[in-house]
Amino acid sequence: MSFARRLAVLAGAVLLMAGPANAQMFNPETFTLKNGLQVVVIPNHRVPVVSHMLWYKVGSADEVAGKTGLAHMVEHMMFKGTKTVPAGAFSKIVAQNGGRDNAFTTADYTAFYQNVAVDKLELVMKLEADRMANLKLEDKDFQPERQVVIEERRMRIDNEPEALLEEQMTASLYQVAPYHHPVIGWRQEIEGYQLSDIVEFHKRWYAPNNAVLILSGDVTAAQVRPVVEKYYGAVPARPVPTRLREAEPDPVAARSVELRDEDVHQPSWNRAYLAPSYHQGDTTLAYPLQVLSEIVGGGNTSRLYKALVMDKKLAASADAGYGPQALGETSFDISVSPSPGVAMEQLVPAIEDELKKLADSGVTEQEVARAKQRLKISVSYAKDSFHTGPRVLGAALTTGETVADVEAWPSRIEAVTAAQVSAAAKAVLQDQRGVTGLLLPTRPGDATVSDENRAQRSMGSFGRELR
Repeated sequence: MSFARRLAVLAGAVLLMAGPANAQMFNPETFTLKNGLQVVVIPNHRVPVVSHMLWYKVGSADEVAGKTGLAHMVEHMMFKGTKTVPAGAFSKIVAQNGGRDNAFTTADYTAFYQNVAVDKLELVMKLEADRMANLKLEDKDFQPERQVVIEERRMRIDNEPEALLEEQMTASLYQVAPYHHPVIGWRQEIEGYQLSDIVEFHKRWYAPNNAVLILSGDVTAAQVRPVVEKYYGAVPARPVPTRLREAEPDPVAARSVELRDEDVHQPSWNRAYLAPSYHQGDTTLAYPLQVLSEIVGGGNTSRLYKALVMDKKLAASADAGYGPQALGETSFDISVSPSPGVAMEQLVPAIEDELKKLADSGVTEQEVARAKQRLKISVSYAKDSFHTGPRVLGAALTTGETVADVEAWPSRIEAVTAAQVSAAAKAVLQDQRGVTGLLLPTRPGDATVSDENRAQRSMGSFGRELR
C-alpha cells in the first residue's frame, strides 16, 4: 500500500479506533477569521506541549493535466524560505527550539505540522503564516529540489515492489477520476516542471480561506485567538478554484495486475474495490463499510484472519482497510499474504470463497456487535493523543465534512445495522468493481537482473512493464 493510500486509510482507521457509542470525539473549540481561515482547537492539558497543524484543501487530485505530482513538489518548496527566513532555516529554527516538524501530501489535502512546547507556539505560528504569504520561490532552490523529488520517487516507488504494484492497481481502479495518478507524480512529468508551475500552483491554492488551522494541546481557543489573529489574520484572502472529482463510470470488468520482482520476499494477494466515500457514490454505505472493514480484516478475530490464518493455516496475515474521507470515490482494500510454503494457487481460491460467502450471505448481528465493541476499546488512545485529533479533523475538514460530522461519528457507527453491513458487502464486493494485484518473487529459472541493469536501477532508470 502506497504512502498516499496509507494516509487515506489512516484517517478512516483512526476514526474507527475512536468510537464510543455515547460520547463525542474530541470536543473541539472553533472559530473563523475574517479572511476565511478556519481554526480548530482541541484542549489537552496533560503536558505543556502543542501540535500546530496547517491543512490546505489541495492535493494531487487538484492538479492540471500533464503536471502530476505538482502538489507534492510545492510541499517541498514550502521549506525553501521567505523574505525573512532563509531556505532550509524553517526546520532548523523549529529544532533549535526543541520542536519537530514535517509535512505530507495526499490526493485531497496537504498538511504541515510542528510539535513544540506551548511557549513556542507563537514562534511556529509566525513561521507558518509567513510562508503562506511570503514564500520566496527561486530557480536556484527549485532545480536541486526537483532532483530530490525524483530521487524520492525512485526510493519510495520505483525500487519498492509493493508500492509500485499499488500504484499500478490505483491507475487501473480509477479510469477517469484524478486519483488515477500517483500523488508523487509520474517521473517524466516531474522532470518537466518549470519554476512558473510552482509559483502558479502556490498562488492558486495557498490562501487562508483555503486552509484549516488545528491546534491540539495545552491551549484554549480564548488563549490562542489573539495570536492567530496577529499572524494569520494579516494574510489576505484570495479567490480559489472549485475542486472537481469526476465520477467513475460503473465498472464492467474485473482487472488484474501481476508484478514479479527479485526483491519480493513476502508474496501477497491484494484487491481494491471501487467504493463510495462520504461525498461520492452511494454515500449511505460509508458507515456500514467502516464496520464491514473491521469484520473482514480488523485483527485476529476478523473473518479473513480466522478463516485463512488460524483455521486453514494458508495465510500469514489478512487485513482490510477503508478510508471514507475522500472528495471522490474511494476504495475498499484487502491484503493477504501466504504462509511459508503455501502457493498462491492454494491461497487464492480460499480467499475468493470467503469473499463470495460474505457478499452472498452477509454478516451476523453478533459480528456487527463484536466489531462495534472492538472499536470502542481503543477510544482512550485516540483522545489521549495530541496527534490523533488533528489528523482526524484535518482530513475531515479538508474533504467536505464538518466538525459536527466528526463529533457525530460514534453515534452514526452505533446506529449501523447488520442488514446495512450486509447490503454494503453485496454492493461493493463485486468482481467487476475490483482490481486484483499479485506481488510475487521472480519465477524460478527466470534470468536474474544483470549487474548492469541492477546498477541502472540503483540510479532510478530501471523500468517495468506491468499492464
